[in-house]
Amino acid sequence: MAVVTPSAASATVDIAGSAWPVYKLEALVAGLVVGALLLLVVGSAQTAVLVGAAVAAVRWIIGATRAHRTGD
Repeated sequence: MAVVTPSAASATVDIAGSAWPVYKLEALVAGLVVGALLLLVVGSAQTAVLVGAAVAAVRWIIGATRAHRTGD
């Protein structure tokens, strides 16, 4: 019996009728988590926002690059 599983790059989640790739949601969550943790630890909103945005952007770019390579 053959089982076909979708790759991580092509996995999508339906949000309000629109298919979002999982890597985009992972990027948003990672940015929010890092930002919240830094806000608690450092106490500087500017640092938390900048580092959280950088983490989200890096994850988004890595996911988009992998999805583009696999032809998704």
